[in-house]
Amino acid sequence: MNKPVKNVVILPNNYTNNQKDKFPVLYLLHGATDDYSGWIINVPILKELADKHNMIVVCPDGGYTSWYIDSPINSEMKYETYISKELITAIDKKYNTIPSKEGRAITGLSMGGHGALFLSFKHQDIWGAAGSMSGCVDIRPFPNGWDLSKRLGKYADNKEQWENNTVINLIHLLNGNLKLIIDCGYGDFFFDSNQRLHKKLLERNIAHDYIERSGRHNWEYWTNSIKYQMIFFEDYFKKNKLPLNSK
Repeated sequence: MNKPVKNVVILPNNYTNNQKDKFPVLYLLHGATDDYSGWIINVPILKELADKHNMIVVCPDGGYTSWYIDSPINSEMKYETYISKELITAIDKKYNTIPSKEGRAITGLSMGGHGALFLSFKHQDIWGAAGSMSGCVDIRPFPNGWDLSKRLGKYADNKEQWENNTVINLIHLLNGNLKLIIDCGYGDFFFDSNQRLHKKLLERNIAHDYIERSGRHNWEYWTNSIKYQMIFFEDYFKKNKLPLNSK
């Protein structure tokens, strides 16, 4: 995209520069109108969680409203390529990571929930586990929302592009190996679409953890949600019996 992109990288206390010690990485995506600093500012316990679960946490900047896609109408918006290729390569080069899907997970809130599922569904060779918190898993009901028309064109004139870039239509890409955790609060305006995604996954016999609970589209909900999702991801990493640095 020919521009610098900032990211927050949180290293657990147990992190060392010893090449023999390898750490799993969680990519954590922000929502629309936010940036790379949103998670660490609004959820300061994120550092404690990285320490507790012994993983690197990367919070990329996904642009004000990029939707983490490569926009078919704006060549300056290539966030799918940025995160799935450039950022992954840079993180694995700079830090002692486990450079395989068995050592990577991705999740996010709202637009970031869409982004995490979108990227992981399309790149199952890169991420082995993925999640969504209050994710906009179906963008089609919001043709005038959050600059979506600037990324995909107006829905009325570009229906195919919208259909091809909404998470709920990408389930056919799943091979059954991606570990999934999806949650949404009852009071969230994306609740209906999350229920529909859950039912569609069940119909396709795609294993996943799905959680409905009290809550709205706010930081109080996501502060609680990330605690459970990081447990899920740590469990995934441990089940792979990776050569992790011992605590």
